Amino acid sequence: MPIIQHRRHFLASALAAAATILGSRDSLADEGPPETTTIRLGRYPNICGAPVDLAEDLLLGEGFTDIRYVAELSVDAVARGEIYFDLETAAWVAFQLDAGEPITALAGVHPGCYELFAHAPIQAISDLKGKRVGIAQQLGQSGHLLLAVIAAQVGLDPHEDIDWIASPTVSPMELFAEGQVDAFLAFPPEPQELRARRIGRMILNLGTDKPWSQYLCCIAFGNREFVRDHPVATKRFLRAILKAADICAAEPERAAQQLVDRGFAERYDYALQMLAEIPYDSWRDFDPADAIRFYALRLHEVGMVKSSPAQILAEGTDWRFLDELKRELKA
Repeated sequence: MPIIQHRRHFLASALAAAATILGSRDSLADEGPPETTTIRLGRYPNICGAPVDLAEDLLLGEGFTDIRYVAELSVDAVARGEIYFDLETAAWVAFQLDAGEPITALAGVHPGCYELFAHAPIQAISDLKGKRVGIAQQLGQSGHLLLAVIAAQVGLDPHEDIDWIASPTVSPMELFAEGQVDAFLAFPPEPQELRARRIGRMILNLGTDKPWSQYLCCIAFGNREFVRDHPVATKRFLRAILKAADICAAEPERAAQQLVDRGFAERYDYALQMLAEIPYDSWRDFDPADAIRFYALRLHEVGMVKSSPAQILAEGTDWRFLDELKRELKA
């Protein structure tokens, strides 16, 4: 009973906060109910995906009665239909669309939260030439793709100049802490932990350093078939996620505590720090098409995607839901 009361209290608070931040939802009555009341989402053990982690009560308010958070997902979980929606970097989404994966990019959520950490004597990106760089699991994941285009930006050949080290069982942060790699792109809460342990130094922050900070990093996307067959459910999912993102921006203390209470974050101080630093309300001002175009072009230049940015945008994105919500929510 205490848990139910706590969740009901948060639902009332979240909906009230969302209404205050975003205005009325007069168009809701015209949409009709979602085509399905079941929704499957990934479970995020990090702060970047906080809007999804905190959206459960808002999703209930959107008519979803069976909300399932799925852990231990495959890389192509959305394409395979294991879950219906997910958040990933614009670089990863462009890479997957070029590979023909049946996903559809729907909206941007916030700029980057990655930070590049390195051991001495590395001082700059150009110093990564010939160095061991840790990446999660395998080539083609977000950390690898982002760092590849970052390296190319300063004249390095990501295929020849960097020794990529991947492990399916050991995280790149552990490899970095043990000195087995010279650098890696840290993902929250890894930067906070590394600073607390005084390991390495940050040499690039995608959230503050240009040109990376000028583009959305986190993109919401869905299974292509689900989006096509469930347009009302898709729009309602996006509405809940964007409202949750605004709550993260407006009430980071409450959001951080909810992440801890629900088991999505271990430490309140780390969660609060990232929620306060990431501009979660940037979905209102940034254009997700610009992000997909930017990263698709960078990946095309280094030979990691074959399609042109125009092809990827035309075949793998649908911004209609976002455009409707921006008008409805007066973004």
